[in-house]
Amino acid sequence: MRSFVHFIPIITTIVALFFAPRVYARWKERRPAPHLLWWSAGILLFGVGTFTEAFTTLFGWNEGVFRAWYISGALLGGAPLAQGTVYLLLSKKTADRLTVVLVAFVAVASVGVLMTPIDMAAVETHRLTGSVMEWQRVRLFSPFINTYAFVFLVGGAALSAWRFRTHAALKHRFIGNVFIAVGALLPGIGGMATRMGHTEVLYVMELVGLLMIWTGYRYNVSPQLAGVDQRRAKEAGEETLAAS
Repeated sequence: MRSFVHFIPIITTIVALFFAPRVYARWKERRPAPHLLWWSAGILLFGVGTFTEAFTTLFGWNEGVFRAWYISGALLGGAPLAQGTVYLLLSKKTADRLTVVLVAFVAVASVGVLMTPIDMAAVETHRLTGSVMEWQRVRLFSPFINTYAFVFLVGGAALSAWRFRTHAALKHRFIGNVFIAVGALLPGIGGMATRMGHTEVLYVMELVGLLMIWTGYRYNVSPQLAGVDQRRAKEAGEETLAAS
């Protein structure tokens, strides 16, 4: 039986489609800025995952859509966003090496998802779950990728919030990174609930999490949202970068 919760991914997909182009446009203004490119790709892939959920709610279960959901959601839900933070916080050389490892790991996991037989008896008409895969060992890849995403995305935002907590002129970045850290954590909680059979929790957490990340992003790029003078914020930001 479908309920209102099953239709939430439609809203989340629309939010992602509006959010991703804004981050991409900022990358075009500031490139090379690889972190912004990774973030825009991550938001877009997040939207691909929620689109597959919306499709399933509206039109029913489809094998190709299911495999796309698992790859874009369970494997790539937070990884590209985390990789953007890696490029922001670490040296480019280190970030490039981690990119190679991450891409290779996701590629191997994706092959497993694409090749696993499907247990049709476990399929639910309007709900997606990884339990339909006969090769359940394939699901062991996602905890490693999600841990990577947690460490760099949630941890990176939390670290940035901590660094900016005492800078009055950078209050907007403290607020923004708090929003991002909490928003990035919520889909992970939803993913754990999905592994226990509660996919509906994921749908709610995805929407709330993405809205919080967008709110945090807006605070980071718009000092006036936090009542901070934009000129002072720019000067303080330059001083912080020079000292780091």
